[in-house]
Amino acid sequence: MKCPFCSHSETQVVETRISEDGDFIRRRRQCGSCEKRFTTYERPEVNFPVVVKKDGRRIDYDASKLRGSFALALRKRPVSTEQVGAAIDRIEEKLLNLGLREVPSARIGELVMRELKKIDKVAYVRFASVYRSFEDIDEFKTLVDEVRR
Repeated sequence: MKCPFCSHSETQVVETRISEDGDFIRRRRQCGSCEKRFTTYERPEVNFPVVVKKDGRRIDYDASKLRGSFALALRKRPVSTEQVGAAIDRIEEKLLNLGLREVPSARIGELVMRELKKIDKVAYVRFASVYRSFEDIDEFKTLVDEVRR
């Protein structure tokens, strides 16, 4: 690791700590030349599959889009950010476990609907009505009846 102060290439790890949630490692380092200390963070690099849109375009997976979908569906609903974060973590874990290079956006949409159904029925109906592009009130009624059962 190169020193950010003097660019010397040899640094020594003085202290190592794992974060509370275990997501990263914090290391305190000291430069072998100028002896200044600095902190580095080590995180695993994860490659999510590329998302294939309905029109065939391929885009990189973007967690902020997933958060946005949840935020819109859950607007003014009594759901904690911890519940949303856990739902997103479960979706991301499923995407990684698929082991695919590409995943259709429809599959991600279905995963979102499954998580919303567990968390909040109203948010589930909101998301499904837009996601499935309901054409008439009967489709909406069918969905509501399904949720009631």
